Amino acid sequence: MTRSFFTLTTIASLLGASAMAEGGHDHGHAINQDGAILSDADTAKIASFDILAAHAHRKGNVVTFHMTTNGVAGADVPDATGGVGGANVLSYVWPTSLDPSAVGFEGGTGILAMAATSHPDFDDTPLFDENNDGDPGNDGIVWHSHWVVLTPTEACGPGALAVRDIPDGETPQLPATWPGFPIFLDSPGFTPLFDGPEIAVNVGVRSDVDLEGVAYDGVTAALRVNANIHSPLLCVVDVFDVASGDLSLPGKVK
Repeated sequence: MTRSFFTLTTIASLLGASAMAEGGHDHGHAINQDGAILSDADTAKIASFDILAAHAHRKGNVVTFHMTTNGVAGADVPDATGGVGGANVLSYVWPTSLDPSAVGFEGGTGILAMAATSHPDFDDTPLFDENNDGDPGNDGIVWHSHWVVLTPTEACGPGALAVRDIPDGETPQLPATWPGFPIFLDSPGFTPLFDGPEIAVNVGVRSDVDLEGVAYDGVTAALRVNANIHSPLLCVVDVFDVASGDLSLPGKVK
């Protein structure tokens, strides 16, 4: 993935309705947390997607997923392509060991991951108006959150992952805030928070879900909508960095 794929914007215009964490609370950054997954800096990578640390912790049934980067988190967003087919998506992702049923998906269907994404060519959060302009359907470029279920999908390339498709005629269990796309994608409305090199998402989970010791990892990646907008709909096309190096989910929620 070349640098020309990205548009570097000012933080003010990029974040829009996404909240900016107040102050420089460095003590809360992932890189300073006990048990964080640490990753060496790599100047060959785009700094905002070069992971230095990934971490997740909980307070009751709220999990904070956060990541420290080697640049300004969220500073790079995709260039618009002008249509949904072939549209580019950039993401910060925390794969977990939680079963997809923990957040309302059909159980046993893949890897459940929390993701923060930006994509200017379409909007997949129909219940939320991230840029506060009165139109909930035009703000896909503003960083927002999703639960996704990832599965190995050879149609995306050897060893590649995709967001799990929903074939025609199938009606799997889906969360109440599923946005209507024929994939295992939820739009729960948790706002990504940015603080310099840090991105964090505070995520509420049902109180009956056992969160203690849930395994996690950190990933930065690019995805792309199929040009024909059909199976597979949304492929992972480039992995920029993996906190553990091997997607082994070595972190444990405490």
